[in-house]
Amino acid sequence: MQEPDSALCSLLERKDEVLYNVKNQLGKKETQGRIEISKLSVIYQNKKVLQTALDTTDIILKPGTFASLIGPSGCGKSTLLNAVAGFVKPSEGGVVVDGRQVDEPDVSVGVIFQNFALFPWFSARGNVEFTLKRFGLSSSERRERAIEFLREVGLEEHQHKFPSQLSGGMKQRVAIARTLASDPDVLLMDEPFGALDAQTRLEMQELLMRLWQSRKKTVLFVTHDVDEALRLADIIFVMSTAPGRIIETINVDIARPRAVDRMDNQFIDYRSRILGLLRH
Repeated sequence: MQEPDSALCSLLERKDEVLYNVKNQLGKKETQGRIEISKLSVIYQNKKVLQTALDTTDIILKPGTFASLIGPSGCGKSTLLNAVAGFVKPSEGGVVVDGRQVDEPDVSVGVIFQNFALFPWFSARGNVEFTLKRFGLSSSERRERAIEFLREVGLEEHQHKFPSQLSGGMKQRVAIARTLASDPDVLLMDEPFGALDAQTRLEMQELLMRLWQSRKKTVLFVTHDVDEALRLADIIFVMSTAPGRIIETINVDIARPRAVDRMDNQFIDYRSRILGLLRH
C-alpha cells in the first residue's frame, strides 16, 4: 500500500492526463473558454510599503473572444494576465474560468510569453513533445501531435533544429505550437511579438489570426501597440497608469479579415480614441 504522500503525488501527476483524456473523449463544449474576473485586485508588499499593482477589475469574456489589454508600462497588464493564469494570487476578488475558481496554473489555460521560454537542449519538435508528456501519451502519439502543430505554424521542415538555429519569429512559432498542442480553452499572450522586427511581427499577427479563426480559443492578449490591438482584437480594454484599472472598454467593430498594411477611416478613428485615452 502506498504511503499517503506517495499516493497524493501519484494522483497529482495523473491530474493533467485525466483532464486531457476527459476533454478529448467528451468533445469541446461551446461554453468552454469563458473568463470571469470579479473585483480582482493585487497588492504587493515592497519592504514595509504596500503597493497596488492592479486596482479593482471586472471583466467577462465569452468563449472564443479575442480581447486585448493595452496601457502604459507598469500599469498591471501582466499582473492581470498572471492572475488569470494562476501564477499570481489575488489580494481581493478572483478569477473563474469555465466555472472553476483559478487558484493555480491549469492545463485548460495556455500562456505564451515574449521571451519564447524554449528549452535550448531540445529541438523544435522536442520542445513541443516535452509539454505533451504530462498527458500520458505514447511517444508515437507525442511525435505525431508535435509534427501536426509544427506543420500548422509552418515549421514542419525545421522540426529538428534547435532554438539557437531558429530566428525570433520561428522561436515564437514553436512556442505557439507547443501551447496549442496541449489544446487549452484559454490562450494568454503577454506581448508575444514585442521582441520581433516589424515585418516578422506582421507575419506573426497574420498567423495568429488564422489559428484563432480556425480554433476559436478565448484569447487575452497584452500589448503596448495600439495598431496591433486593433488588427487582432474584438474587445480592447484600456488601462490607466499604476495602480492599473480599466478606464474604458472598446468593442472593435471592424470587419474581418483586417488588412495589416493599411488603415481606413474607421481604424484611424479607433486609433485616435485609444491614443487619447492613453495620453490622459
